[in-house]
Amino acid sequence: MPPTDASTDAGTAPVTDLGTDPGPGPGTDNEDTLDLRLPDELLALLGSEVESAGGDDLLDRIGGWGPIATPVGTFHLVPVRVERDLPLVSRWMNDPAVAEFWELAGPESVAEEHLRRQLDGDGRSVPCLGVLDGAPMSYWEIYRADLDLLARHYPARPHDTGLHLLVGGVANRGRGLGSALLRAVADLVLDRRPACARVVAEPDLRNMPSVAAFLSAGFRFSAEVDLPGKRAALMVRDRSLRDLL
Repeated sequence: MPPTDASTDAGTAPVTDLGTDPGPGPGTDNEDTLDLRLPDELLALLGSEVESAGGDDLLDRIGGWGPIATPVGTFHLVPVRVERDLPLVSRWMNDPAVAEFWELAGPESVAEEHLRRQLDGDGRSVPCLGVLDGAPMSYWEIYRADLDLLARHYPARPHDTGLHLLVGGVANRGRGLGSALLRAVADLVLDRRPACARVVAEPDLRNMPSVAAFLSAGFRFSAEVDLPGKRAALMVRDRSLRDLL
C-alpha cells in the first residue's frame, strides 16, 4: 500500500499525506498496493478502459492535465521520469521529516524501486512531481482508490481517486502551501476525471495538523477506519460539495 504520512503542512508541523496507509513500511503493505498489475478477472471487467491506451489511462492521462492557477502560484503535475527525477525524489525521501512516515530513506535504489513499481504497473498509481511556478517542490501519487487495498476498508465507489503528497523542501513548509495545493489538486482531479465523484485521503488520527490541512482543503471527515499500522481519519472531497467546502 502506498505510504501513509507525508510532509504537507498546516502551520509548522509536518502533516500526513492523503491516500492509503503504508503499514509498517515499504516492505509490507507497500507491496500489497504497489504490485500494480490488476487481476485478470478485473481487467476483463474494466475492458477497454485499461486496454484503450495503457499506462495512466486508468487515471485519464495525468500527463495531459496541464498547469493550473492556484492562490499560491501556477501549479503543474508532471509524471515522474526516473532518469530525470530520481535524485530529487530520493533526496526528499531522506529528509527526516519525510522518512519518518514514508520509510523510503536510503540509497537512490530504494526510491527507484518504489517509483518503478508504479511506472511499470498498469497505471493504477501515477507518481508525479508538483511544479510550482516552474520549480519542482513536491511529490504526489495519484491513484485509483477503488482499485487499492484501501477499498477493503471503506465503501468505495467506482473511480474514487486517492492522493499522496509530500512537500519536498523545508523552505516550502509551514507556509500554507500544503492545504492550498491539496484543494487545488483535489479539484483538478474532479475537473479532469469526470467519472470520479470523490477524492479520498486517510491521515493518521493522531496527526491533527494533517487532519486540519485536509479540512482546510475542503475535505470532510467521513469515518474512522482501521488500516494496517494505523487508525485513520477517512477524509473525502465530494464533487457535489466542492463549492460549499
